[in-house]
Amino acid sequence: MFKAYGLYSYIRANELRSTFLLAGFVVLLLALMFSFALIIEAMSVHPGAPFDYIFMLAVDDLKRGWPIGVIAAAIWFAIAYRFHQKMIDFATGAAALSRAESPRIYNLLENLCISRGVPIPALQIIESDSLNAYASGLKEGQYKIAVTRGLTRDLTDAELEAVLAHELTHIRNRDAQLLVIAVIFAGIFAFVADLTIRRWDFPFGFSPHRPERDNGRRGNGGAALAILLALFIIALSWGASVLIRFAISRSREFLADAGSVELTKNPDAMISALRKIEAHAAIPKMPSRMQYFFIESPALHPGSGWFATHPSVDARIAALVEFAGGRDLPVATEGEAPPESADAPSKAEAAFLPQDGLAPLSPPQGPWGGASH
Repeated sequence: MFKAYGLYSYIRANELRSTFLLAGFVVLLLALMFSFALIIEAMSVHPGAPFDYIFMLAVDDLKRGWPIGVIAAAIWFAIAYRFHQKMIDFATGAAALSRAESPRIYNLLENLCISRGVPIPALQIIESDSLNAYASGLKEGQYKIAVTRGLTRDLTDAELEAVLAHELTHIRNRDAQLLVIAVIFAGIFAFVADLTIRRWDFPFGFSPHRPERDNGRRGNGGAALAILLALFIIALSWGASVLIRFAISRSREFLADAGSVELTKNPDAMISALRKIEAHAAIPKMPSRMQYFFIESPALHPGSGWFATHPSVDARIAALVEFAGGRDLPVATEGEAPPESADAPSKAEAAFLPQDGLAPLSPPQGPWGGASH
């Protein structure tokens, strides 16, 4: 919907997306309320009532009851907004990480923040051998960057710095704020849809466990049509909220990768970090709704369509190679020497480079050079 050029215009675009997300949520909420009004009226009217009569009753219910629904949703959002960080920490198992415990990570993050004059986010650790990280928080003073234990152990300083710069870019771009809002909103519709499906015994209002509620409505065309329409609206509202969340999550990763390169000036480090993360990104027993926050989640990009929340690592690396001049070099496995770059000096050339502050050795002289005899 919006095209952003440059960091500051991208931030403004994210703020506009937040506004449109709020507006879209109001529309979907009203649609959800209307669907419940349809169900209530279809279950309450006299058997044989036509569909248009039930429809008009539902419209009248919506006109009178929409303030109650909006207030209830606002209370839900306020609670989620207030306690979102505790819920995220509980779901991911992230715990505070002090400077004394890991001065290496703090020094890398501090240098990045000082170079851009931004406040230093709090650091958290997830006790997992997986390689992953995420950023969270809605405003300054609440921002946090969480990394897994495996990430701090298996990545080099340059690679870890690239990942921290990626997450710091999410914070600078207001991506963390936008995603939290999207997850809260989508959670409301997921809750309502799940509750409706689990509690609905029969699509036309007849429950085999409560035959007294049938009241002759089986075969009632008007009520049946109203209920089917209501269920369709509920499913459509939930699906629309999920697709909005997916689209938001997809676009942000490319910009964060670019922001990492801008901060570190090292596209190769971001590429090699992504390759290592790709092979070990999955965190066992991680709730699916939390996987949107992480730098990589293989389960959430089953292709490149509307249902992917993360672009594939191959697509992200291709963008870094094309636009940032990076190189997709093979990643060395444990016990293996790191691959030599095409631009690196050969072993023979390296022998004549300065070592430990000493002057370089003179290369061997051929028959047309060197000192005269």
